[in-house]
Amino acid sequence: MVSTNSARWRIGDSFEAEIEKVAHGGHFIVRHEGAVFFVRHAIPGERARVVVSSTGSSFNRADVVEVLQPSPDRVQPPCKFAHRLGCGGCDFQHISVNRQRQLKSDVITEQFARITKIDVHVEVEEVSTPLYWRTRSIATTDGTGQLGFYAVRSHSVIPVDDCLIMLKEMNMPELASRTWKPDIRVEIATSTTNERNVAIAPVRGQGKARLSEGSQILHEKVGEKSLEVSQSSFWQSNSNAPAILTSVVLDFAQLRLGDQVLDLYAGVGLFTSVIIDIIGTGGGVDLIEASKSASADAARNFANNPNIRIISGDVAQHLPRITSADVVVLDPPREGAGKTVVSEILRLKPRTVVYVACDPAALARDTSYFFKKGYSLTALRAFDLFPMTHHIECVAQFSPTSVILEPKGKIVEGR
Repeated sequence: MVSTNSARWRIGDSFEAEIEKVAHGGHFIVRHEGAVFFVRHAIPGERARVVVSSTGSSFNRADVVEVLQPSPDRVQPPCKFAHRLGCGGCDFQHISVNRQRQLKSDVITEQFARITKIDVHVEVEEVSTPLYWRTRSIATTDGTGQLGFYAVRSHSVIPVDDCLIMLKEMNMPELASRTWKPDIRVEIATSTTNERNVAIAPVRGQGKARLSEGSQILHEKVGEKSLEVSQSSFWQSNSNAPAILTSVVLDFAQLRLGDQVLDLYAGVGLFTSVIIDIIGTGGGVDLIEASKSASADAARNFANNPNIRIISGDVAQHLPRITSADVVVLDPPREGAGKTVVSEILRLKPRTVVYVACDPAALARDTSYFFKKGYSLTALRAFDLFPMTHHIECVAQFSPTSVILEPKGKIVEGR
């Protein structure tokens, strides 16, 4: 999409337009007088007045300021801070929950069609209530010490007195009522065992977060197991995500007794914790995690499992040293695994690869690398782990076969 006359537009200009399809990143497409705009706070099919918020050589950005013909899926946002000049966290609060999931499904379809050139249709499944699901959050204080969150595409802090997607146990109203130092980051986490910790760090620079209250280590229950998660280690932010994701990973992995498993970008060992019960003492797991904090947690979590090897370091650097794997599980960061890592995984010729992805564009790109190495997308599920936002979680299964995923979940031979 190329804007042919962006130069005529200025920030603050406004016009009426029809809202087209959803785009990746929580935006919606508008084409007006030869220019392309990525618009926030819209819904496909609406007619609205939009105001230009930024301009560029290939596309522009804009916000809806008045809805002239609303969609039947437009609702009143439950949070008073969810508007174009407010908090930048929840970009879908103005859309009914069912339509949010439909739009996310549309994004997955569009990304696979554009990047991988295959037709994928997958339902985004409900995981939790749309509010009060978040277990981890990072707030920021403004120049006066008021606690809040950044406005969209901005370093301006919007003070808030509550956050409706955070679990009530995090007690955001109490935290917001405190007097904080100006310009600090406040990291808040709560666990399934009703622990909470709070850490603070400077907004700028490389300063590490310093625990201000609670325990440095939280304990997360996964089935009958308890995992230690340090304050600086990653853990899934939706309270229901660990149970959902471990169930799907096991379903897709189809593990066997004695399997050798590779768990990449493994964090504190969420997936390893359920894998070990199935592969038995005759099997083994190589767990690779770049975060020193998370890999130290994993070492403690599996100290009594001699068949689990913890490797602390960059996945791309350590993968060439791995010599075998029957099954590979990976949960890379938002940018995905990339061509080098995918190539190294497939060098091992695993019978199954299970890929957990928080960005459909990165998953679609990496899927094309799997295709080039003779692996096909054999199953795909998507989950609404981040209600009220545009973010989506997918779990994909790849196998060295000639089958691919067809629309409506059908698997057929060939491409």
